[in-house]
Amino acid sequence: MVGSTLASPTAEIARPQPVSLAYEAWRRFRRHRLAVVSSVVLLAIILAVLLGPTFWTVPINEIDFTARLKAPSAKHPLGTDDLGQDLLARMLYGGRISLAVGLAAMVVAILVGTVVGAIAGMSRGSIDAALMWVTDLFLALPQLPLLLLIIYLFRDSLKSIAGPEAGIFILIVAIIGGFRWMPAARLVRAQFFSLREKEFVEAARALGASTTRQVVRHILPNSFGPLVVAATIDVAAAIVFESTLSFLGLGFPPDIPTWGRLLFDAKDYLDIAPHWALFPGAAIFVVVLTISFIGDGLRDALDPRKVI
Repeated sequence: MVGSTLASPTAEIARPQPVSLAYEAWRRFRRHRLAVVSSVVLLAIILAVLLGPTFWTVPINEIDFTARLKAPSAKHPLGTDDLGQDLLARMLYGGRISLAVGLAAMVVAILVGTVVGAIAGMSRGSIDAALMWVTDLFLALPQLPLLLLIIYLFRDSLKSIAGPEAGIFILIVAIIGGFRWMPAARLVRAQFFSLREKEFVEAARALGASTTRQVVRHILPNSFGPLVVAATIDVAAAIVFESTLSFLGLGFPPDIPTWGRLLFDAKDYLDIAPHWALFPGAAIFVVVLTISFIGDGLRDALDPRKVI
């Protein structure tokens, strides 16, 4: 046909922009409304216990018998205890210790569990069987009686070495972390069993990658998602453990007002000063609940099979 042409302009094919895994995880996480709200609430609590004493400068051990067992007021927003000490100041100070114990114990549990699970997951035969036997042994131990026994045996010696506050902190973190690594070890071992047979690991092995490189570069990064979720659970469990020990009078000394210790001190005044137990109990409840919701959000965000 006259005037026709065989040449036609080639249209540029629009290519989608690559999306990073971190951005995709964040997109999934922010769709979990409870997890986002919980993150904001937990961040507000952390900022309050970190920065609160800078603005609320009432000493935690200031005794005022004229204000003992007072209900919340403008002068004492959370009320006072049986010695007239300001509960807001003691809550802010104790929150630092409770949250620090939870985070430190989580780090200990995750590190020990990851090492044990990785060695078991990359081993075959007797090593794997021995490590799982040790894991099952720790799972079968009665935790609370054993915790009490260890604290009775080592509390005084650690106090004399590192001081009353640092010594008890080290002891409680070591005990809680030492009894929370087993679930992480089983999780990591299962992940390693699944991932070590994948094509990308076999390709790395065929190219001559050492076992250490396979673990560090290929297997462990792909196990990170479940480990993050396990870490959030361990933080909540560690805070509850510390509160339980302090409530039983076996945690920090009486002059160190952790949230659990405040509950222990308030148990004899529930009928005349319920606010004394209400505020630390609510703080423990809110922190544990928000961490649990954040764990749910991270589980959904880091699960590639889940569409949200």
